[in-house]
Amino acid sequence: MNSRSTPFDELDRKIITALMANARTSFAEIGTAIGLSATAVKRRVDRLRETGVITGFSATVKPSALGWRTEAYVEVYCEGAAPPRRLAEVVRDYPEIAAAMTVTGGADALLHVRARDVEHFEEVLERIRQEPFIRKTISVMVLSHLLPESPEAGASQPAPAESRGGAADVR
Repeated sequence: MNSRSTPFDELDRKIITALMANARTSFAEIGTAIGLSATAVKRRVDRLRETGVITGFSATVKPSALGWRTEAYVEVYCEGAAPPRRLAEVVRDYPEIAAAMTVTGGADALLHVRARDVEHFEEVLERIRQEPFIRKTISVMVLSHLLPESPEAGASQPAPAESRGGAADVR
């Protein structure tokens, strides 16, 4: 976010709520719903983008339509202290990792992994385990989404046509 102080009022919240529900909603439709002109809504959206409150717009797509049919969460346990910066460098190399975050508790990080199928997931998991600072992983496969309309239930990129190879190294 921009370092300068940004006024953020109830109208901004209503605009953001409308865009989060449907980013294709027109400024005129939003304006009608909240009592502003389309021009005033556009000015506010532009300001919210400039200040980093709104970071972008995207489409949420059914993962299986893009080739992602298997999904899991992987707890990652590191040897010693692996800095978040190093973890971030590693996870960026995996198109199958939809999200990654450092966490509290026993694990050092949590990865949200999408794969074409179980075999592909296993290949991804083995590549992750080959990273020199990874001590162990614990995986949990997703069976179904209880909130299918949530962003986590959608995909942001298609599955790779072919996974990268790598020798299996079971730990």
